[in-house]
Amino acid sequence: MLYIPIWKRVIIWSLVALGLIFAMPNLFYDRVERHNDAVRATEAQGVETDAMAAERALWPDWLPATLMNLGLDLRGGAHLLAEVQVSDVYAHRIDALWPSVRDALRDERAAVGSIRRQPSPDGELRVQISQPEGMARALEVVQDLARPVSGLFATGTSSDLEVRTEGGEIVVTLSAAERAATDDRTMQQSLEIIRRRVDEAGTREPTIQRQGTDRIVIQVPGIGSAAELKELIGTTARLTFHPVVGRTDNPDEIPGPGNLLVPSADEPGTYYILEQNEVVSGEQLVDAQPSFDQNNRPAVSFRFNPQGGRAFGDYTAANIGNPFAIVLDNEVISAPVIQAHISGGSGIITGRFTVEETTQLAVLLRSGALPAGMVFLEERTVGPELGQDSIDAGRVAAIVALVAVLGFMLLSYGLFGIIANIALLLNIGMIFGLLSAIGATLTLPGIAGIVLTIGMAVDATVLIFERIREELRTARGPARAIELGFEKAMSAILDANITTFITAVILFAMGSGPVRGFAVTLGLGIVTSVFTAIFVTRLMIVMWYERRRPKTVLI
Repeated sequence: MLYIPIWKRVIIWSLVALGLIFAMPNLFYDRVERHNDAVRATEAQGVETDAMAAERALWPDWLPATLMNLGLDLRGGAHLLAEVQVSDVYAHRIDALWPSVRDALRDERAAVGSIRRQPSPDGELRVQISQPEGMARALEVVQDLARPVSGLFATGTSSDLEVRTEGGEIVVTLSAAERAATDDRTMQQSLEIIRRRVDEAGTREPTIQRQGTDRIVIQVPGIGSAAELKELIGTTARLTFHPVVGRTDNPDEIPGPGNLLVPSADEPGTYYILEQNEVVSGEQLVDAQPSFDQNNRPAVSFRFNPQGGRAFGDYTAANIGNPFAIVLDNEVISAPVIQAHISGGSGIITGRFTVEETTQLAVLLRSGALPAGMVFLEERTVGPELGQDSIDAGRVAAIVALVAVLGFMLLSYGLFGIIANIALLLNIGMIFGLLSAIGATLTLPGIAGIVLTIGMAVDATVLIFERIREELRTARGPARAIELGFEKAMSAILDANITTFITAVILFAMGSGPVRGFAVTLGLGIVTSVFTAIFVTRLMIVMWYERRRPKTVLI
């Protein structure tokens, strides 16, 4: 019986309406985008200015405001290929190990004598003891500091340190297994920090992927230039707090063992002599926000985690009246004198900052320090005019394909062709609605997927209509012929679309970048095509039949 219950009709039309509502913001792309930017700015700053309110009013808050993100090839933007200097991490790890080695050997001073760190290449720690006869005990003590390697490259017996003697000195380096594990952790951390920095800047759907062992591809649509992107992500933003030993104007002065000579960011020609061991570091920061100091000058407020807060509080309590240096990327940005015990793990960084600089510094500190420096091997700025050409070409292709399909269906099936064409238009609207709802990125291959979907969308309808024609030739009534046409075409429709959907899933799983964009639009197009062919087309035919009750059907 050709009948669809009311509850099914409500569900079908509700899903169609929902898809079209989510697609609608894309018709007002610029207005909705400005509205969304104003909402994000208000949430980030906690205050809504008149300008933000005006931008926010461009689109009603009660309507969906999700948009399809335009990819780099459509919107323009920046492309970078960066090489991560993973070997930098080895030197930092070894430098951080020195206090532990020194303290462990001090406990064995009776056997090893005095301990002195010797000059050594990066990634290597050399220690000399005054009693050579205690070398065996010293090696045993230092080897006890080794820990099992953790991560993908760990084996049951792997340790993170290699300890040996060379020329009467103890030499400590990272083991090969630890280097491999460190490389992997460094790349994963770099990927995450770059992603967080780019997201903090408000860009949409960046592509940030690892390439090979030590390279990262970064593509950010909508950003002004590759130089702007490099400025955002290329700073390591390593923040540390060091005790101050002294100041000097001589850049060649030897700071002494265990000390560093660091230039001042605010006073050219001035250098600070700092203790090498930091009190706390930026890794222990949990928040950083732009603010103003007591003189209403731009500053950055920060807050440590409990461990960093305790270390910071203990140090300030024991060093009231002494200066300490705030070092950002090997420059002293501030060297205040400790006036009182700073408890609670929070403080403020002052300097010769502008409001924009404090905002950017807060972003960099919040997103964390890059674990290693980066060298940019390739950089490209993609202009928006190229994207507009791609959009125009894709629009022309989509219109030509749509007109051709609509004309073919109308000439081939008459009234039923009109119903199929309406279902096709709803199908396209639902594709855009789904892409918007999931926040997908539309690229040029994605447009190709939509154009292909337009051609494939009527396949299921053609199968159904041809089956209805066959049933009408057997002298069945129109209602029975329509019902059987849908039933008998079902298996062929599902078989054809399931195999294509599997292909789309494989493309998405195995591909990257543009290939994934094509796979997403193709897969979503298959889902909406099957839905509109089996449910929407049938519902429209049933509604027409209930209204007209024809004795015969011309198809």
